[in-house]
Amino acid sequence: MKILFVGGTGQISLPCVELALAAGHEVHVFNRGQRDEALPKGVMSIVGDMKDSASYAQLGRQDWDVVAQFMVFTPEQMQQDIDVFTGRTGQYIFISSASVYQKHPYAYMTSEAGTPAVNPYWPYSQAKIACEELMKASTLPWTNVRPSHTTRSGLPTMLNEGDSVAYRMLAGKPVLVAGDGTAIWTLTRSEDFAKPFVKLFGNQAALREDFHITGDVGFTWDAIYLTIGKGLGVEAKIVHVPTDTLIRYKPDWIGPLLGDKTYTTLFDNSKIKRVAGDFSCETDLTKILSEPVRHFKKRQAAKTPYSTELEPLIDRIIADQQALGA
Repeated sequence: MKILFVGGTGQISLPCVELALAAGHEVHVFNRGQRDEALPKGVMSIVGDMKDSASYAQLGRQDWDVVAQFMVFTPEQMQQDIDVFTGRTGQYIFISSASVYQKHPYAYMTSEAGTPAVNPYWPYSQAKIACEELMKASTLPWTNVRPSHTTRSGLPTMLNEGDSVAYRMLAGKPVLVAGDGTAIWTLTRSEDFAKPFVKLFGNQAALREDFHITGDVGFTWDAIYLTIGKGLGVEAKIVHVPTDTLIRYKPDWIGPLLGDKTYTTLFDNSKIKRVAGDFSCETDLTKILSEPVRHFKKRQAAKTPYSTELEPLIDRIIADQQALGA
């Protein structure tokens, strides 16, 4: 089939591009051409910018069997896709987010049919929900896919601090974990996500359906941070702080915490397995995190800049927490 990836070199999309090519599809990738990793040989690159309506409109001048959209985050971008691809693709696959699902402290198993797409805390998730609703009201032959914390190049962290967590560990400084560290979280390697994802291409049973694609097991946040530290050759020093307290220090943490990572979250993958076939994901946490740690070490060796904006606040929170009861 003739496949268009919008994106194609990111955390989730690159392994999907590689697997689509290996499956014999004709693969085209549209992005700005600014990438850290080369596209596989045989992939056709279309250089352009979604913000440039003229360059983006060119995609609607040809027909596609599948459009896999990894770069839509706002309703305005979704409307642009509806305008460009309606009547031009046999299947439009939108990469949404599992953060759209409603979170409950007592309902930890998530399913497409049983868990509503409601997130009162996080504007990112609310925008994805709005995109889903707009797409479903259109005549696009849509398939909606909701990944949950895929890992490949980036380190999984609770507060989206990125590489600063690893640098704190290497410096012997404590790192923050919300709650008591025992909430169970689902991580999925991008290469594992790609296997069922590519099997949705041209799959009639996938049209006008929602799917999440994740691993079947979860890990505590303490285990995740301790395993990152082990991969770096150090012992992670973890300081636990209640979610409510963290939000008082920085109110916009309410999104990634109450809107996503505070509560234990596992997924029922029976629907995607019925449609795309059975699949398995890596369950060894050391192996899951080996690739993110390897990519971090590459960035470290290259002296790639990283954000230190949160460091003073994190130091302050940790000092306040450690002073309690002293």
